[in-house]
Amino acid sequence: MFNAISIVIGLIAALLAIPSFIPLLGLGNWLVILVAFVGLVFGLISRSRGGQTLNLVVMLFAGVRLWLGGGIL
Repeated sequence: MFNAISIVIGLIAALLAIPSFIPLLGLGNWLVILVAFVGLVFGLISRSRGGQTLNLVVMLFAGVRLWLGGGIL
């Protein structure tokens, strides 16, 4: 159950990340990282690793995008 919640939250975070890759909308990545972190917490509660992996990948992509944009862009 918690894994399904984690996957749904991860998919929502991934959908929020799409517009955040547009230049000058990079601040949305902070929101994506926060949402994916909540999904990661639900994934840690569950026994399965699917939700954890999805949320970690979304956090990684958003973090790399923030790093390339200097944390703002």
